[in-house]
Amino acid sequence: MGNGESAKKVSFSVTGMTCATCARMVERSLKKVDGVIFAGVNLATETAFVVLEKDVPMEILEEAVRSAGYNVSYEAPEDLDRRRYQIARKNLTLSWIITAPLMAFMFAHMAGFHMSWFPFIEILGGAIVLFGAGRSSMKGAWIALTHFHANMDVLVSLGALAAWATSFLSLSGVHVTSFGSIGAMIIALHVTGRFIESHLRDRASKEIKALLEIQAREARVLDENGKEIAIPIEAVKEGFTLVVRPGERIPADGRITDGITSVDESMITGESLPVQKKQGDGVTGGSLNLTGPLKVQATHVGEDSFLSQMISLIQEAQGAKIPIQAFADRVTNYFVPAVATLALISAFFWYFGVDRFGFFLDTAARYLPWVTTVRDPLSLAIFGFISTIVIACPCALGLATPMALITGTGAASRKGLIIRNAEAIQTAKEVGIVLMDKTGTLTQGHPSVVDIQVSEEDLEAVAALERHSLHPLAKAVAAVKRTDIEPNSVEEIMGEGVKGTIRGEEYFIGKPQDPSRYNEQLLLGRTVVEVQKGGVVVGFLAIEDSLREDGVRAVSHLKELGIVPVMVTGDNERTAQAVAKQVGINEVYAGVRPGEKLDILRRYQTMGRKVLMVGDGMNDAAALKGADIGVAIGSGTDLAIDSADMVVVKGGVSAIVDAIHISRQTFTVIRQNLFWAFAYNIIAIPLAMGALLHPAIAETAMAFSSISVILNSMRIRS
Repeated sequence: MGNGESAKKVSFSVTGMTCATCARMVERSLKKVDGVIFAGVNLATETAFVVLEKDVPMEILEEAVRSAGYNVSYEAPEDLDRRRYQIARKNLTLSWIITAPLMAFMFAHMAGFHMSWFPFIEILGGAIVLFGAGRSSMKGAWIALTHFHANMDVLVSLGALAAWATSFLSLSGVHVTSFGSIGAMIIALHVTGRFIESHLRDRASKEIKALLEIQAREARVLDENGKEIAIPIEAVKEGFTLVVRPGERIPADGRITDGITSVDESMITGESLPVQKKQGDGVTGGSLNLTGPLKVQATHVGEDSFLSQMISLIQEAQGAKIPIQAFADRVTNYFVPAVATLALISAFFWYFGVDRFGFFLDTAARYLPWVTTVRDPLSLAIFGFISTIVIACPCALGLATPMALITGTGAASRKGLIIRNAEAIQTAKEVGIVLMDKTGTLTQGHPSVVDIQVSEEDLEAVAALERHSLHPLAKAVAAVKRTDIEPNSVEEIMGEGVKGTIRGEEYFIGKPQDPSRYNEQLLLGRTVVEVQKGGVVVGFLAIEDSLREDGVRAVSHLKELGIVPVMVTGDNERTAQAVAKQVGINEVYAGVRPGEKLDILRRYQTMGRKVLMVGDGMNDAAALKGADIGVAIGSGTDLAIDSADMVVVKGGVSAIVDAIHISRQTFTVIRQNLFWAFAYNIIAIPLAMGALLHPAIAETAMAFSSISVILNSMRIRS
């Protein structure tokens, strides 16, 4: 997808799409734009996601969308949803106010109460419904046809117009049954299905909407004179001092400069208990300040904020495509032309074969009361044509995968798990091995020095060097001694330690030359950092990182799922074995360098096993990238790790169990959705071609097909 550093990601709302074909046409148009290296359009969320290799003006992207026949909207998601809901409700009301009396008149007409003025009412009422309540469907069909493709609107509009046209034919003296009321009913049922579908889709994307809603709308900042000024959240810049009172949402990511409070981060991390915060602690925009007033210095605002990144990553995953969708896409590409062809075949068959095969309908009518009694060749041909057109449902195929992805990724976000790569959902069901780093994965990731065996002078040098290291343990070592000394040189040796020169002395802080010298510390599960000066060992520091509470339970659950947990750590053998024994892991690789983790991973893959790698996203980057699924354990600071397919925002290994459960369930639902969508069309279309389905029943079944896919997808949330 082009995840290079220069790649820029853009997402925006696309309006007017009604089925998978519409989304595919917009996607195809965007891909033709010079500078676009990836484009994905999600029908379920009505959003486009584009990756650019160079700056492309938004106007050009808008023009690409318009050239496909659709529009770009910059309305806030909640405003767009509200307007869409109001229009849908208005169309729903109008369609049934007209259609209900029309159907009553039609049934009375069929029962023998002939009304000479009824054809005029059918034409007038049908026109109001088709071109009033059904205006958007007619417009969608026109856009599709003028751009040389066909979508769901084409099928519905073609069926409704064909039915409505029979009223003109009947009125002009042609011997044909009038289906004008059926045309209005097709549109009314279609509008009803769209209304329900839209409502369910909004509910399915509830988690994203909830995240959007917790963003503060404005912030109070301190000006140069120390006065509070309320400004829009968009105007907040890095470095501003924000004032947050109890009961208010924190406007932006930042660090507390004054105040003590407890913060509710449940909407972001999934953690229900409030977190105590004091001066110097970081806070996340969107979290709720509960007890005390705060002054917060903004550190990340706008698109750089944790919440914005979280929303962006979820939307990116929801808009992605997975391999199983490829087949469905190929089918929907030819679906509408194929259905139109089958409808014509049905029409010709009954027009020329009603005399020979009419007995078939007579027999079926004994068991199926809705089978038509019409035997006029032209009327029956139109009946078969309309039924076949309106029974077909490409929408169910188009929604099968994206709706499941929306609910699956939303459910994961509630548990503090961000699924960045949608393909991981399909791969997770086959995972057989989970490779886990120790520090920050099985342990809390907040190590502290518990034993110091070096002189004060050497300790000062150690702290000065470790201040320049990115390793998780380095922070703990650097924190034991404050110093202003700056090293003359610093070199970090990946997987080994740090070396550098201070006051003319060369130091190395890292793995012990002979771990057996520290058996007493290692058997306690501690990590020993050896200090060498001029090549001579001058002491050590012992570091302890407590186990995560969920570690033992999570490892046990992985085993129950038939998955083998394996520890792969750069720590020494004795410490690794001590921790592994506590959590219940039998396979341990210790003293492993970053490059060797990838070798171990490849070894399992050559055995035909799918491997999930869990790490902290730093030394594990290569292994995360090489794994079938890479999972980074981290917070907002490493949320944008490109190496990982999933990012755990809160918790440890238990999130991996959640990820596998959600992924397996999501993929199961996708398969069920696709099976239902294919099975429905395979069964329903031949029945419609055989004139065994009334157009009204056909349209109801079509709407139910889409709705059932959405309802099935929503099961993932529970």
